[in-house]
Amino acid sequence: MSSVERIEQLPPAPARPVDGHKGTFGRVMIVAGSAGMSGAACLAGYGALCGGAGLVTLAIPQSLVNIVASVEPSWLTLPLADTDGHLSKRSIGLLEQSLRNQSVVAIGPGLGDSDGVRSTVQHLYATSSLPMVVDADGLNAFASQSDELTRPAETAPRVLTPHPGEFARLLSRGNTDTRQVQEELAIAFAAKHQVILLLKGAQTITTDGHRLAINRTGNSGMATGGSGDVLTGLISALLAQGMSPFEATQLGAHLHGLAGDIAAELHSPQAMIASNIHQCLGLAWQQFLQAS
Repeated sequence: MSSVERIEQLPPAPARPVDGHKGTFGRVMIVAGSAGMSGAACLAGYGALCGGAGLVTLAIPQSLVNIVASVEPSWLTLPLADTDGHLSKRSIGLLEQSLRNQSVVAIGPGLGDSDGVRSTVQHLYATSSLPMVVDADGLNAFASQSDELTRPAETAPRVLTPHPGEFARLLSRGNTDTRQVQEELAIAFAAKHQVILLLKGAQTITTDGHRLAINRTGNSGMATGGSGDVLTGLISALLAQGMSPFEATQLGAHLHGLAGDIAAELHSPQAMIASNIHQCLGLAWQQFLQAS
């Protein structure tokens, strides 16, 4: 712990040139959704759009396309082969082809648990040359197989965003650790596997095993289904705009929590829902940019 650098200062926002175009601000593909979980894909999509990405594509089971496409006209959809509403291994080839034109891939929100999901997630994690954000069921695909998450230093970065329960499953231990112990475990995990780890919770932890940032924004109203999906999309958008993985994750956590604080003022922590968070990201950006 003594050798870990504690980062207190927030990074600057990614550059936003006045003559930029869609390609300037990056292309994000989010692999998400399953039967009954189309909302997770949509919330992640909103996080990416409101995070500033130039183009956002939701890669979803084909049975969900009509639902997801009707929610928001600003994102694209990529229908993927599915079995009973969950991704099939047959989707891997189309995903690999489609990812060639992307800047960043996020995977996990609402994917559910099936052999096809696990095979697809594990294959893309191991082989994709793109920066990747892995959340929710993307992480659960590696439960009790955390050694498969180790990345050689020279390969594309991986950002893992577990909540404490998902992190406990990755470690094959009970979810009973204190926050101090979680901090120590997060640092060790990130260093061992050469990933960026964002451990959610009050005062969210971001670490690469060498640096540590503790987020100071956020409130209990954000403890609601879908909140983490918005964060997944937001971090992906910041990565797509050229931020380093650690800084994109740190800033994503700050903006996400700040939007949550604004939403809590407007709605109360009790009445907040996850969509309030992405709806307040514009105000969060304004506050952050004015303070910078």
